[in-house]
Amino acid sequence: MNPSQFSLPIDEVVGAFCDALHRHGRVVLQAPPGAGKTTRIPLAIRESSKTTGRILMLEPRRLAARAAAERMARTLGENVGETVGYRIKGEVKSGKNTRIEVVTEGILTRMIQSDPELSGVDTIIFDEFHERSLNADLGLALCWEIKGALRDDLQIVVMSATLDAAPVAALLDDCPIITSEGRSFPVETRHLPKPIARTAKKRGWFEDAAASLIETAVNETEGGVLVFLPGEGEIRRVETRLKGRVPSDCHIHTLFGAMNFKDQRAAIAPAKSGRKIVLATAIAETSLTIEDVRVVVDCGRSRRARFDPSSGMSRLVTEPVSRAEAEQRRGRAGRVAEGTCYRMWTKGEEGALSAFPPAEIESTDLASLVLELALWGAASADELAFLTPPNTGAMIEARRLLQSLGALDDEGRTSHHGKQIARLPLHPRLAHMLLKAGDNAIPLAALINGRDPIRGQGCDIRKRLELIRSSSPKNFAAELNHAAFHSIKDEMKSLVKSLKGVQPPEVDYSEAEMIALAYPDRIAMRRPGGQPRYILSGGKGAFLADDDPLAGARMLVVSDLDGDAKEARIRQALQIDQSSVERLFSDQLIWVESCEWSRRERKVLARKQQKLGALTLSDTNWKDAPDDAIANAALDGFRDIGLPVSAATARFLSRVALFPDDLPDMCVDKILDDAEDWLLPHIAGLKTENQLRGFDPLPALKQRLNWEQTKLLDQLAPASFVTPLGHKTPIDYSGEAPEISVRLQEMFGVTEHPTVGKNRTPLRITLLSPARRPLQTTADLPGFWANSYADVRKDMRGQYPKHPWPEDPTKEAPTLRAKRRQ
Repeated sequence: MNPSQFSLPIDEVVGAFCDALHRHGRVVLQAPPGAGKTTRIPLAIRESSKTTGRILMLEPRRLAARAAAERMARTLGENVGETVGYRIKGEVKSGKNTRIEVVTEGILTRMIQSDPELSGVDTIIFDEFHERSLNADLGLALCWEIKGALRDDLQIVVMSATLDAAPVAALLDDCPIITSEGRSFPVETRHLPKPIARTAKKRGWFEDAAASLIETAVNETEGGVLVFLPGEGEIRRVETRLKGRVPSDCHIHTLFGAMNFKDQRAAIAPAKSGRKIVLATAIAETSLTIEDVRVVVDCGRSRRARFDPSSGMSRLVTEPVSRAEAEQRRGRAGRVAEGTCYRMWTKGEEGALSAFPPAEIESTDLASLVLELALWGAASADELAFLTPPNTGAMIEARRLLQSLGALDDEGRTSHHGKQIARLPLHPRLAHMLLKAGDNAIPLAALINGRDPIRGQGCDIRKRLELIRSSSPKNFAAELNHAAFHSIKDEMKSLVKSLKGVQPPEVDYSEAEMIALAYPDRIAMRRPGGQPRYILSGGKGAFLADDDPLAGARMLVVSDLDGDAKEARIRQALQIDQSSVERLFSDQLIWVESCEWSRRERKVLARKQQKLGALTLSDTNWKDAPDDAIANAALDGFRDIGLPVSAATARFLSRVALFPDDLPDMCVDKILDDAEDWLLPHIAGLKTENQLRGFDPLPALKQRLNWEQTKLLDQLAPASFVTPLGHKTPIDYSGEAPEISVRLQEMFGVTEHPTVGKNRTPLRITLLSPARRPLQTTADLPGFWANSYADVRKDMRGQYPKHPWPEDPTKEAPTLRAKRRQ
């Protein structure tokens, strides 16, 4: 290395690092922010290497890739594109003599898929690996397999400031770990004296607290100030709040991914005069040295994408930073001089922070990963060495999506269409749309892939398309997000190049149809009712604001939702007509015949429905529904309203319940659990609630007993008692003893108390008056005749003079007749 170059902390371990790399072919390097690893290590490998192969260094962000290449080129006294170059999306500065090429992570995957041996490449460096992006994890897994199967000479370096190095070293077959202690300048950390009051957490509380802390930091310190905020929205709102609250010599810059490079460069360049305040997202955490920064204000939040495999949707969530991220941010204050870090949380709250941020592979949409694995020939992620295995549910959901797009076949192999999708620098959904619709879909693809360029204009995409198709955005000045607008325009230019050589489409699609091609699971149909609530073809629910211009639409196709698993808010959509949906997905439309019990209408509904996923496009009566389908639906009706139990049925069930070990369980609470086995043959033709309530289940219940069981039941608990007159009187077994009710005169002449069953269980007899009103209940009929009967006779003779009331009922013949007239 050039001895005149100023010293950096990493220089102390460069020799040990190069020696370990040459001996083992793989190294994990730990070095704190500002140690110089990003610019020194590639140059050191180049100087110590005995080959002329290229060195690829991966950076997670385009700005960092360009900045790293430019710093290394300056070190060599050259221009970018000579010994050191870079390759990022939409821009390449590299030549035939380039030995060190800095690339963004997705580009490595494309290089590997097109040339699995990585011909001409000696070393792969994964810089800032602690960010654990999906592309970095995939790239490392692929490179490790290449080294084991194709290129044992390929050198692999993993570098990070805050990474837990041991798991990575173990993954790489227990490779050496080289650690640089660094020589960063001391950084004083200042926490809030007390937590932000929960009562203050109203709309705008975060931006108010951030602006106040920045104002304090500016007043108490000197030098440039770097402020970490979760996203562009918060940056804009804090920028507004700072106006008039900081000294006039303070120049406020913003720094986030959607900005153009010119404005990003201005943010990281030294201030020409006064002090600089940079309001930045996590883009400023790593790899970038922002000149003049002496102060960091960490607002303690980070924005991450979270994917819900059950809904198939991702959403951005704002979460507390991890301790590793907080330490990384803190280190930016001590790169060039002693510094100060202000944290927008108390020291006590710090203990609740997680140690490390989640790896992207744990929480993001895995459609691109599944497609890349299929291209590589891996049947599953288990075939590669991933530091963190991907979520199984997310992998299954991603595979289903790719199959619906025609990118994978039923066996999970990549189709020709899938290979074309993989070559485009877009999510597979949008790549599929571009390949199907061609150049006409470029504005739409760029719009969906980018940030919303218009604020507060409802969900309709048409105005946004009108904006990005215009040559000048002046007509949209009030609502325009300029950074998003220019980013989309740049993306459109890039996509034009990507589509070169692709065969033009055979069909012209409307804009709504194009979105439907990309999001077949997000075709929305309005639910019944007055509110704009929708069911998506993928099965999830969604809604619009009541005052949204699209709120009256029957059908929509949705390109952006907030990802809420229960009911997602629609953020961008277009109205679509049913005929378009039927034409696009004619091969996926199915006719479903359904026969169901309707709780709302209280009857069986037999319908024939044309379905697309969860959507019902057509619904007609199923006039010739088979009897068994109607019976099954009626069975659900019984489970809804309950099985009607008459007095006779109740007596039968109480008899059966006496013998649980010998007879089927017919407990009323469980009687319908196995109703398919015994009730279905008896309920054909029942459709309405009235018909169900009028049904007598007793014959069906009796048929549950076989001949032996019926005989046993009749022997041990007969259904009725035969009176002296030969009448069958039902026996009730539901009480403590079997019981009958019989008119007193019908028992004349009975001198032995009646019993039932083999055990001769005494019947409990309720004796009735001629008007069938209870007179006496007895379990000892002879005793009643001898004792209580006289009093009953005395009372009843006057009330029922036409009926016999003999003095000695034991000698009287039973009768139900009144006395003859005299």
